[in-house]
Amino acid sequence: MLIASIRLLRLLSLLQTRRHWAGAELAERLQVHPRTLRRDIDRLRQLGYPVQASSGAAGGYAFRAGQALPPLLLDDEEALAVSIALRTATAGAVGGIEEPALRALVKLEQAMPARLRKRVDALRSAIVPLERAGPVVDASRLAILAAACRDQLRLEFAYADSRGRSASRQVEPQGVAHTGRRWYLVAWDLARSDWRTFRVDRIAGEPMVGAHFAPRSLPDGGDLRAYVSRSLAVAPYAEQARIVLHAPQAQMARRIPSDAGVLQPLDDTRCLLECGAGELDGLMYWLLALDVDFEVLEPAALQARLRSAGERLARALDAADRAHR
Repeated sequence: MLIASIRLLRLLSLLQTRRHWAGAELAERLQVHPRTLRRDIDRLRQLGYPVQASSGAAGGYAFRAGQALPPLLLDDEEALAVSIALRTATAGAVGGIEEPALRALVKLEQAMPARLRKRVDALRSAIVPLERAGPVVDASRLAILAAACRDQLRLEFAYADSRGRSASRQVEPQGVAHTGRRWYLVAWDLARSDWRTFRVDRIAGEPMVGAHFAPRSLPDGGDLRAYVSRSLAVAPYAEQARIVLHAPQAQMARRIPSDAGVLQPLDDTRCLLECGAGELDGLMYWLLALDVDFEVLEPAALQARLRSAGERLARALDAADRAHR
């Protein structure tokens, strides 16, 4: 009986690693006769595991979704990853999942063997969560948005802009992106006939789900994270800047967040920065703080400010030299 139980657990673990297994291959991996494999599959079904069988040349077995979530088998690395994710979720930026995440974490860690619990304890003591940097969004709202993106269903919702003005928006949602501080919905705005990004925390109430829509060609070649980064770094600001930085793109990417500016490599030693700013003086001080050589391509007003600041600095240095003579 013990051997049969161990074999069932191994069979369940194998079924969860692939979408489909050929019957002969699965029996060979378990080192059992195909008739034994069929009996074991029947036992799993009796326990509530949704295992589907197909016949023919490409026939075999597949683990499918059922009416209820059955127990899952995780290896050590998978259990460790889930534990870290659940612990992060208890203090994350998605509201409404803290308590369920904590309950799941308790269940998982109670079932962990001692060797794995030691690794979790070591990570718990080493990882110090930082204070939340952005607004908390509702988990159910995220689920509605994600499902509408997946099923290509139109959405209508009330949305408040940066000035707090609310308006009804009708969109064709394409994806949801997280920048590390905020959640954004990328969608085709039907009234404006253009792509837009919407902060999820500014969506009021529950979005209304509508009819299906035909897919569109996505911006930035389908890279929604790149589109969101570009939208946040450039589009919302009155002042737009293009600056050549005399440093490799990889080096500057470690210092400039993706939502603060868009970087493109020019060669091995230079990169192009595109960014926006509410005030050019703030952008000027930020550039000087980067401590790299740069050339401002545009706007001309930023060039003039830098020239004026350089002249003031030169006069201050001359005055300091004269005072020390």
